[in-house]
Amino acid sequence: MRKMLVVLYTALAMGANVALAQDDGGMSKMTFLEAPADLPEAVFLDAEDGEHPLADYRGKWVVLNFWATWCAPCKAEMPSLDRLQAARPDIAVLPVASGRNDVEAIARFYADAGIANLPVLRDPKGLLARQIGVAALPVTLILNPEGQEVGRLIGDAEWDSPAAQDMLAGLMAGG
Repeated sequence: MRKMLVVLYTALAMGANVALAQDDGGMSKMTFLEAPADLPEAVFLDAEDGEHPLADYRGKWVVLNFWATWCAPCKAEMPSLDRLQAARPDIAVLPVASGRNDVEAIARFYADAGIANLPVLRDPKGLLARQIGVAALPVTLILNPEGQEVGRLIGDAEWDSPAAQDMLAGLMAGG
């Protein structure tokens, strides 16, 4: 199943079916790794500077999204991540404000966008983003239950779209 998804999304990314790609919720931008890749150890801060190691989420599939309060595509994408988390509590959806993002600005953004299901997580120095080659925002990594990266999407997407749901279900089923 995973190979089929890789072939499908590779074909979409290469423009094999432009009409379908326009309706895929942005999933045609997903790149799957040939082999899962380990990530460096990382600790995120919450709004009160409490520490949350990425390792705490091992055992679950993780949608790890790097974003910033000043990033327009990030703002457009965040409500779909919130809806994904509401629909799929078995997945950890972790939006990480990377770089300088004022806690009050994050709180205002969450309130304005109606974000109710996502934690506030920050990487104030953008350390993990730099270590794994995040050059622009938003970027979303899919992590397997072992905490390894299996896929990466550069740009925004509709994470609660049928295509995203199918892709995540396929990965979780071991495809």
